[in-house]
Amino acid sequence: MQSNLNIAILTIIIAFMLTLIQLPDWATDFKPDWVALVIMYWAMALPDKIGVTVAWFAGLMLDISHGAIIGQHAVGLVVIVYVIHMQHQKLRVGSLLQQSIIILLLLLFNQLLVLWVYGIVGNTPESSMYFMPSLVGAALWPWVYYILRDLRRKFIYRSM
Repeated sequence: MQSNLNIAILTIIIAFMLTLIQLPDWATDFKPDWVALVIMYWAMALPDKIGVTVAWFAGLMLDISHGAIIGQHAVGLVVIVYVIHMQHQKLRVGSLLQQSIIILLLLLFNQLLVLWVYGIVGNTPESSMYFMPSLVGAALWPWVYYILRDLRRKFIYRSM
């Protein structure tokens, strides 16, 4: 089971790297929240290992890397992981389409929290396509799910 936690941490680090990659100007609005997607998968797959503490630290790292207000992304990720923990058994048996819809709603909620904090401090979003990363993230969810599930299964059978 330790290998599951190790692969989860490794994939979260890779998600951070994907988040930090600079994209061309035309593609910036379409960049999904990789860290949220990966943490949502692991919170659903390993709810006893990946919880609100991991989400809090990942959110703080996102805040630091984006130069955002400390706790802005952290609160959003904690709320998302909490919701997933409360419903993880129902989410796991749902179809990928159903999961994608729930992921879309959670990503939108996360972005609304971030937008709300921006509004409190007097900032405005940089783009009119502010919610596009949520749509892209929901569209990418089946691939994220399959890739991380296959990685998890590969390392479970390798450690036996």
